[in-house]
Amino acid sequence: MVPDYKVLSTKILIPAGSECATQIFNGKPMTNTYVHGYDRKENVRLQDQASTLVDLLHADTSYPAGSRVLEAGCGVGAQTVTLARNSPQAAFTAIDISPASITGAKQAINAAGISNVVFRQADVLGLPFADESFDHVFVCFVLEHLARPADALTELKRVLKTGGTITTIEGDHGSVYFHPDSARARDAIRCQVELQKRAGGNALIGRELYPLLREAGFEAARVSPRMVYVDASRPELVDGFTKKTFAAMIEGVREAALSAALIDAAAFDAGIEDLYRTTQEDGVFCYTFFKGVARK
Repeated sequence: MVPDYKVLSTKILIPAGSECATQIFNGKPMTNTYVHGYDRKENVRLQDQASTLVDLLHADTSYPAGSRVLEAGCGVGAQTVTLARNSPQAAFTAIDISPASITGAKQAINAAGISNVVFRQADVLGLPFADESFDHVFVCFVLEHLARPADALTELKRVLKTGGTITTIEGDHGSVYFHPDSARARDAIRCQVELQKRAGGNALIGRELYPLLREAGFEAARVSPRMVYVDASRPELVDGFTKKTFAAMIEGVREAALSAALIDAAAFDAGIEDLYRTTQEDGVFCYTFFKGVARK
């Protein structure tokens, strides 16, 4: 049964910083480009996505009183608000590589009246914490942008206490299907997947969460699919997810796709038109996120 969704305030994590952030791991530079960009339009899209998906992705995430929890890649903090509200007696440390994002996150937490979060600028590939510093780790929509996500998981495992848990959430663009079907729309989606691949990321990473967790040495890994199903009977999802999240995301890579000669303008525009066509009265749109929980 598809769950009922509430529209609440949260965020989706993004790798913050400049459009091309260079990270260092074991002395080696790792350059990862965030393919969607960092302008105001993209921030609005991420907020729309997040507010639509709170219950689907986070309803079963909470931490015991007294727990120390690391949120890796907090971005501008709206998801931090959700995590902290769900576990008001846990102590959160939220990190991001971008000082500007940390500033935004602090503002979001202060506006929400939340006091159980501290922020620190840090790189997920080189954390400034001692071994076994945290009881739990939470990371969402960050691994998809890393060239070596298993390295990030290994570093997160280092700062996690023995017996502690990691929760990670990622999407998978290969899980998309819709009615009316459209080869043109699928071609436009493939442009985004290819651009992210060329930037060193993986828009299909959701299906890889289980092997990645195992590769990093985590135990008792469990991954659950979280499908977003949208039809006209769910107008809040038609607007918040199909229109303002997914279609807007694909539409946002138009210039990059044309510059890379992945597609011509007419074909791309036709694909976007067909994606928006799925929001009409007879349309259906589906996308699957994957949520993994494992233990050190």
